[in-house]
Amino acid sequence: MPSMANMEISSQHLLLLSFYLYSLFVSPEAVKATSISNNFSAACSEIEVKALLEFKHGLEDPSGRLSSWVGENCCQWDGVACSNGKGNVIQIDLRNSYNVTYPEYIMFGREAEAYEWSSLGGKISPSLLNLKYLSHLDLSKNNFHGIQIPSFLGSLRSLKYLNLSHASFAGMVPPHLGNLSNLQHLDLFPYSYTNVDSESLWASDLNWLSGLTSLRYLNLGNVNLSLASNHWLQPINLLPSLVELHLPACDLRSLPKSLPNVNFTALRVLDLNNNYFLSSLPPWFFNISNLVDLRLSNSEINDTILDDAWRNFCNMQALDLSFNGFRGEFLGSLSKCSNTSLKVLRLRYNSFSGQIPESLGNFKSLRCLQLNGNSFTGSIPASIEKLSFLEELDISSNRLSGTIPENIGQLRALSYLDLSMNSWEGIVSEIHFLKLKHLKCLSLSSVNQSLAFSVRDEWVPPFSLQVIWIQDCRLGPAFPAWLSTQKELVSVTLIGGRISGTIPGWFWKLSPKIRWLGLQNNQLTGILPKSLNFSPGAIRVDLSSNLFRGTLPLCSNVQSVSLSNNKFSGPIPQTIGQEMSFSQILELSGNFLSGRIPSSVNKMKQLTTLDLSGNQLSGKIYTHWKGLDELNAIDLSRNNLSGGIPSSMCLLPQLQVMKLSSNNLSGELSLSLQHCTHLATLDLSDNKFTGRIPNWIGARLLSMSILNLRVNMFSGSIPEELCGLPALHILDLAQNNLSGPIPPCLGNLSAFSSLRPYFSVPYASPYSEEIELNVKGRQLEYIKILYLVNIIDLSGNNLRGEIPDEITRLSYLGTLNLSRNQLTGIIPENIGDLKLLETLDLSCNKLSGHIPPSMPSMTSLNYLNLSYNNLSGQIPSANQFLTLNDPSVYEGNPGLCGPPLPINCSMPNEDGAHKQDDQDEEDRSEKIWFYSGIAVGFVVGFWGVCGSLIVKKSWRYTYFRFVDRQKDRIYVMIKVNMARLRRKLTNGGR
Repeated sequence: MPSMANMEISSQHLLLLSFYLYSLFVSPEAVKATSISNNFSAACSEIEVKALLEFKHGLEDPSGRLSSWVGENCCQWDGVACSNGKGNVIQIDLRNSYNVTYPEYIMFGREAEAYEWSSLGGKISPSLLNLKYLSHLDLSKNNFHGIQIPSFLGSLRSLKYLNLSHASFAGMVPPHLGNLSNLQHLDLFPYSYTNVDSESLWASDLNWLSGLTSLRYLNLGNVNLSLASNHWLQPINLLPSLVELHLPACDLRSLPKSLPNVNFTALRVLDLNNNYFLSSLPPWFFNISNLVDLRLSNSEINDTILDDAWRNFCNMQALDLSFNGFRGEFLGSLSKCSNTSLKVLRLRYNSFSGQIPESLGNFKSLRCLQLNGNSFTGSIPASIEKLSFLEELDISSNRLSGTIPENIGQLRALSYLDLSMNSWEGIVSEIHFLKLKHLKCLSLSSVNQSLAFSVRDEWVPPFSLQVIWIQDCRLGPAFPAWLSTQKELVSVTLIGGRISGTIPGWFWKLSPKIRWLGLQNNQLTGILPKSLNFSPGAIRVDLSSNLFRGTLPLCSNVQSVSLSNNKFSGPIPQTIGQEMSFSQILELSGNFLSGRIPSSVNKMKQLTTLDLSGNQLSGKIYTHWKGLDELNAIDLSRNNLSGGIPSSMCLLPQLQVMKLSSNNLSGELSLSLQHCTHLATLDLSDNKFTGRIPNWIGARLLSMSILNLRVNMFSGSIPEELCGLPALHILDLAQNNLSGPIPPCLGNLSAFSSLRPYFSVPYASPYSEEIELNVKGRQLEYIKILYLVNIIDLSGNNLRGEIPDEITRLSYLGTLNLSRNQLTGIIPENIGDLKLLETLDLSCNKLSGHIPPSMPSMTSLNYLNLSYNNLSGQIPSANQFLTLNDPSVYEGNPGLCGPPLPINCSMPNEDGAHKQDDQDEEDRSEKIWFYSGIAVGFVVGFWGVCGSLIVKKSWRYTYFRFVDRQKDRIYVMIKVNMARLRRKLTNGGR
């Protein structure tokens, strides 16, 4: 499969070809109704007139295309044709002739409205059954808004041509169509050019196709055939006359491994693009020997190209294997064919490798060569100059290196040239473009930034470009003067060209035609005009990351504007809402803008993204949000805003991203936030919010995937309701005043337990989201890959209790930071189950016990901090712990020993342990003898006296008389002393 590196292409580059094709075809032509001239003198019958009028009555015709359908001679009506002599209606051609600018994309805005106005809709009347001789029915490119294809069409036995494509029919394909034994052309491609969410057309099986024995052309593209996926090919194999088969995007999931009696002898065009075969090509596939056009792009095919297998395809004129997992050196295999009829070769985004062979020059009929997104190495072969008919050359996103050959300038038919995203070096000179007078689209870049343009200031190129995209090539220091000769430019992208100085005045004279402008990452300076005018409907203006200064310019008629990371200063113009009312994306971050957000922003009704971060805006947050119904991303972070979050922000029905970090906001979180039910990112970090973290964040904001509340003054416990957020994969509550235990239910956070594909993220904002997180002991900024980041950071609080074992169930957790709390107990024994954990910080707690034996199995771990706890025992010395050899990781744990600490567990400490054991044993022995001696002495003494008294009666009498005398003496002594004391006290009182 193609590598991720090959697939990571900038959005500007992906749109390059789109712009080129768009610019070729766009024209503001008026809508025209299809008219089929008919000069037959014979009039159609009354039955046919009535049938057509009933058919017209059922249709919706907003533009009046059927206004000619009056009178009795229907043969003169627009879209109707009759047979010679008899005047029978044989053809109805009501296809929409609106000039579709780019037929593979959905229309929007005014173009969509104009197209809808020109389209027919409504219902199809069964009165058509009275047209007994009807052989041609074309209702394509209209919009029937999801009605079913009428089953009675299967009774029009004379039909040879049926085209219902691009007309938004839905539901099941009626198998009755299988009765049309004379049918030669069938096209049911369902989607309209304006219905993005149109219902699907589907078929449970294709057995009905076997009745279409005359069929030569079949297009069921985008018809859902998943229910017929296992047996879809057998009925088609029974169509002996089939010449063209189109089944793109049909949700087919299998290519039969065997197919007895391959019957595709007449088949010349096979289109299976955009399916899910998940297999290699079966052997029978290579027996379709008469193919001239094969399309297998984006069909999940993994195969190694072998010379013998492709020998039967030497007559191929067009071959498209793009976006699959093909491997090998296919160009070398194909170049062994003696026939040079190949005109189109598309091998984009596979795993082809090796050098582009010199034999490429043998394909002298080649008009389109797309090898982009593979792993080709080496340089462009010199034989490429033999491809004199080549119109399109795209070898971008490979591993090509060296210099670009000058003989590319000999390809006089070339109109599209893309050599970007390779490791080119050296010079691009005027010779490289010597004979490219037809060139319309030019794309160049060098990943090692070693490519430079070297042309004269007075150079006048032979071409007139419409699209130019040059990145990371030295164009400067001066602004390219030769661009002044390019009067047809609609897209200009010069990124990282080391261009300095001001933009010349002549360039702004070209701007009214430009629909895409990207001059970011240069060193352009100066003050821009207050108003920049571009072509109506311009898509993107990006002047970010330069040195422009002065007041902020306004760009009218532009959908997306980025002026970020410059030196614009002063307030945002008050009229920005009126002058940029069509803008959808406004990015002004990283400037020196001050003051408040103008109230006129409320007039930007199409706004989807507003990024004002990193400025000097002050005061309370703008409150006039109501009415901005399309807004889904707000970034006001890194300003000087104060107060609270206005309740009007949660009146935005599409809001998905709210970033208010690094301001002076305060107070408790407003209850109104619970109405932001689509919110996926909430970043309130580095403010002064207080109170408890509300339970409703977990109970109501179920789309939340990123919750960043770090560096505030939140108190109380962590609400267990957060555990119920199914998409949450970044939870940062660090540096607050939170207390209580870590909720064990955090182990239920499902987003940490499975891998999320990019397209499964719960938000789809065009905003290029970035966020700062504390990872590996330092602040890191994450851009674009946020959907892959899995973090729990609860550090710097007053959390108590043990680390819950449940947290070890979060198998996709990447960072866990519980440092600087009051946690006790042991590190969970199963922590080794966190195989993808890269960062673990448990420092500055009161953890005890040993380092769990499972931790060395955490092979992804590259940052560990266990310092300042009460851990004991030997530090593991296997696997990942061999790389974690910084003593500071373990310091502050007096009981730990072993490398990298200087305390050796195996020798001094081991002897010491034995000595301590011996000393303890000696102490125990002494105590035993001591208490034993006391016991023996007591027994001997007691029985030595008492025993004698019992045995000798005279001793017993003598002993008790002695005791009595001593008692009397003591009594007399006490009495005498008491009398003396009394007399002294009496005399002292006198």
